[in-house]
Amino acid sequence: MSTNFHLDSLDKKTLRLLTSDARMPYLEVARQCKVSGAAIHQRIQKMVEANVISGSQFNISAKGMGYHTCAYIGLQVNLTSTSTHEDVFRRIKQVPEIVECHHITGKYSLLLKILTKNNEHLKRVIVEKIQSIVEIVSTETFISLEEGFVRQLPID
Repeated sequence: MSTNFHLDSLDKKTLRLLTSDARMPYLEVARQCKVSGAAIHQRIQKMVEANVISGSQFNISAKGMGYHTCAYIGLQVNLTSTSTHEDVFRRIKQVPEIVECHHITGKYSLLLKILTKNNEHLKRVIVEKIQSIVEIVSTETFISLEEGFVRQLPID
């Protein structure tokens, strides 16, 4: 967020409404906030420019698409004299089942979130696509038994 940008009560109410229903028309947001549609449109544009809001998307249900296994994988990376962290990251990024990749501190260099159809699919991805990257010296996999919750940051 820009250091010069301050969320006022109208911005916060707008964000609360849109995070609860991203498809709510701006005119409905405006009606509930008791301001004009143009005012809401301008506020949203300012929040986008200030990086308070980034993107808008539909969330695809992994289970609805047949992906029933969610796992987190810690990767230990040992770079060679001819490879870089960016080379490893670029190859990891090419694996479509990996939906998130975080550069982290501690025992691992990278933490991946991976979605697969089942445990056999997970094993194939780990062995054939992840462990085949020479610079990856070890992995540790954590299978999620159930997603407890996912939420947006609080708006206050």
